[in-house]
Amino acid sequence: MNTHKAGSDSTVLSDCLEVPGIGFIPVNAFVLHSSQPVVIDTGLSLPDRDFLNTLGSVIDPADVRWIWLTHPDRDHTGGLFDLLAAAPKARVVTTFIGAGIMSTERPLPLDRVCLVNPGQTLDVGDRTLRAFRPPLFDNPATVGFYDDRSATCFSSDCFGAPMPSAELAVADDVGAVPAGDLRDAQLLWATVDSPWVHVVDNDTYLATVQPLRTMAPELVLCTHLPPASGLAGPMLDTIEAAPGADPFVGPDQQALEQMLAGFEPAQP
Repeated sequence: MNTHKAGSDSTVLSDCLEVPGIGFIPVNAFVLHSSQPVVIDTGLSLPDRDFLNTLGSVIDPADVRWIWLTHPDRDHTGGLFDLLAAAPKARVVTTFIGAGIMSTERPLPLDRVCLVNPGQTLDVGDRTLRAFRPPLFDNPATVGFYDDRSATCFSSDCFGAPMPSAELAVADDVGAVPAGDLRDAQLLWATVDSPWVHVVDNDTYLATVQPLRTMAPELVLCTHLPPASGLAGPMLDTIEAAPGADPFVGPDQQALEQMLAGFEPAQP
């Protein structure tokens, strides 16, 4: 994992995961350096990732007051319980559904949970965070938020895009990617991560995008995209086109066997 600043008040804890046939998926967590520090998501649930150690290079975990869990998928919860142990004052911001989903694997301590629904706010000392449901999502518990003090939108999975290399996946800014390539990658991600977008009423879907246009964020921080500064308008245009994009059809068993045949044999 790498760390770098994004905007005036945030640090990115960046990682990525290679998906054959798709590309390198950025997997970010974030620290919002408010007067009551907020950690947004906690990285991949893989044994070789040391989220807590990486976080400790940015902030003393004991100082963390809030852990905003945008949704309880395994690529967002890797360091959650280690962080809860290291941050005794921290509470997990989630929804009733999010807490319920977590309970099927390892229940959250309910006395350390703070339930925040879309449309509600959270006071973190020097600013108020406004919760919203992103237009694109892959989990019913998904809740992002907007920080109007730094004009930053934390969008969870919405706006994600696979990158052609690991270096671009952990880049400081997605502006390094040509605009046409970024658009194509974001539409691919939309059809992979939110396949329901092809079967919803288009006008109803477009209405969910409008609140983000009203926000007009200067910076978008997405779990699965390098930081995007000054690109909210074009990226919103892109996700508005998602219902008309070609549906994603993944490899079948024959394609999997062909991929496996091309791998290097394991060393004894």
